[in-house]
Amino acid sequence: MSTDPSPRPSTDPSTGLSAHLSAHLSTDPSTGLSTGPSGGLSPGPAAGSSPDRAVRTRSRRLLAHLGLIAAAFALLYPLLWLFASSARPDEEIFSSGGLWPRTWDLANYAEGWRGLGVSFRIFFENSFVIAAFTVAGNLFSCTLAAYAFARLDFALKKTWFAVMLATMMLPHHVTLIPQYTAFNLTGFVNSFYPLFLPHFLAVDGFFVFLLVQFIRGMPIELDEAARVDGCGAGRIFWYVILPQLKPALVTTTIFSFLWSYNDFFAQLIYLNDTDLFTVPLGLRMFLDATGESSWGPLFAMSVLALVPAFVLFLGLQRYITEGIATTGLKG
Repeated sequence: MSTDPSPRPSTDPSTGLSAHLSAHLSTDPSTGLSTGPSGGLSPGPAAGSSPDRAVRTRSRRLLAHLGLIAAAFALLYPLLWLFASSARPDEEIFSSGGLWPRTWDLANYAEGWRGLGVSFRIFFENSFVIAAFTVAGNLFSCTLAAYAFARLDFALKKTWFAVMLATMMLPHHVTLIPQYTAFNLTGFVNSFYPLFLPHFLAVDGFFVFLLVQFIRGMPIELDEAARVDGCGAGRIFWYVILPQLKPALVTTTIFSFLWSYNDFFAQLIYLNDTDLFTVPLGLRMFLDATGESSWGPLFAMSVLALVPAFVLFLGLQRYITEGIATTGLKG
């Protein structure tokens, strides 16, 4: 019996199909794509899908960035126009809406600083004094009130907390006349006392609520461990609670300073002498309803008035977000 030396074709259907496809398809080494018998490209199922998807993703990101840049420019345009107008002559300020002055006139800053009969430095000093005492009052009183609401037990605690929250909904104008009457009877009108003295009595419910939520997020086990070691309520507040309140205290400091520094209405009501005026009242002196207003010096001093707020916010902005973000956490 003779043996046929030639190999027989495989009877496995899958093996036969693979061999058949391999015989008719080849791979182009330059492109890495499969080609048919005639040399044409084989239309793979995912051919071209990844590059197209990447192009669409980059296009969407580009459009999103262009939209954000346009929105940022629209928001910053008033500030840029204010800065440009502070270096323009008065006759050019409202005749051009561009951001580059045709004529640079830095004399507006010198005139604004000394052109009111009193140096603008006095207004800055008065604003800083009032803001400093306001910040100190809020940090002292609101922190103690928040600690009492968050950790101590006393009669009608929930009721007083609800009353405190209700004060946040009262417009300032509702309490203005009673406060003015009280300060007028005590002889404090035309002084700084009405502008910062109430803040030593925890009248800002927003800061009390902010600090209460922050303290509630602290583990109560820290208080219990300190109490086991013999600490009373005062020492627990000073050694346990207060060191952890730094983000919330910085947030309180920034907002207290900005609200006091930018306050115009209360300062207009209580202050009468020019030597006691603050920055907002000093800026108002450049406007004359019956004569000619000094727009150039007004815009120049407005630019300088923005500097303290920008420096404070940019220097401490991470504490603002940290303090506000953690007030919603409750342990």
